Amino acid sequence: MHTIYDWVTMAVFAGLIILFLQRSTGPDEPKDHILQYMPPAIGCALANYVGNQGMGILAGVIILAVVAYVLHILKPFG
Repeated sequence: MHTIYDWVTMAVFAGLIILFLQRSTGPDEPKDHILQYMPPAIGCALANYVGNQGMGILAGVIILAVVAYVLHILKPFG
């Protein structure tokens, strides 16, 4: 882990994993499907890649899109 993109995308991905594990082990039936976690996971990988290739602005946009997806679709606080 050498760049800021490595750290940021890993932090977002770790949060995504925690959200998935929390919801999949809860007492109620999960309200989301495992496939809903694929776009933000791929987005984290893509943001890390383009950030490491020197396209910082595009990486930032992708990271913001991933966070927006998680907040809007997966609703971690709702």
